[in-house]
Amino acid sequence: MNTAKPREAKIAVTNMNFWYGPKPALRNVAMEIPPNHVTALIGPSGCGKSTFLRSLNRMNELIDNVRMDGHIRIDGVDIYDRNVDVVELRKRVGMIFQKSNPFPKSIFDNVAYGPRINGVHDKGKLEELVESTLRRAALWEEVKDELKKSALSLSGGQQQRLCIARALAVDPEILLMDEPASALDPIATAKIEELIYELKSNYTIVIVTHNMQQAARVSDYTAFFYMGELIEFGETKKIFTTPEKKQTEDYITGRFG
Repeated sequence: MNTAKPREAKIAVTNMNFWYGPKPALRNVAMEIPPNHVTALIGPSGCGKSTFLRSLNRMNELIDNVRMDGHIRIDGVDIYDRNVDVVELRKRVGMIFQKSNPFPKSIFDNVAYGPRINGVHDKGKLEELVESTLRRAALWEEVKDELKKSALSLSGGQQQRLCIARALAVDPEILLMDEPASALDPIATAKIEELIYELKSNYTIVIVTHNMQQAARVSDYTAFFYMGELIEFGETKKIFTTPEKKQTEDYITGRFG
């Protein structure tokens, strides 16, 4: 596993604080997420990891009465700058949710949805794009003869890979995944993990997981959050074998959380 840290961060977070109404959810978070690696966010429920993940493509703005300060930069650009186009940002930074949420449309139309919104209407181009995207999401061989079938007829694991394909179809640079395998059986989970491993050569991936073994298996870097604070961030191997903070060690060994 390649864990040599690149010189430039893909995502750089400095002095980040976040509130839901008067309640602080994150305090003074700073982190540099390297490109083309998988970074896992771990920690007990309610520690702020999903809030942090959603702040990376400004999804938190869809919630009323929230406030953030500090800086989140992608490729050196502050994504909270007033000149940033949020629609463009969310194209660059795709999101995969815990529960697969395919549209009640055909498999083909789910993948073609984003490209069509972005002006691709040529039938041949769309067919090519749908095939290449489903191949990238390791789903093409399973669905190539059933593209007109409803996406809702797929199994849970296939639906989740379809949602990954839908995110990939608009050509993002970053994929955010919020516990993408928590609702899946072990076989479907293994396929998602394998896919994550393959995708990192082309994408920067940030994944929230409650599953310690999964974090250890799929990620190059791990960030441990506790009660709204980033306790420790570093190479996964080091975090899991020789963490610097006792809190990290206690959480990873199951003494709390």
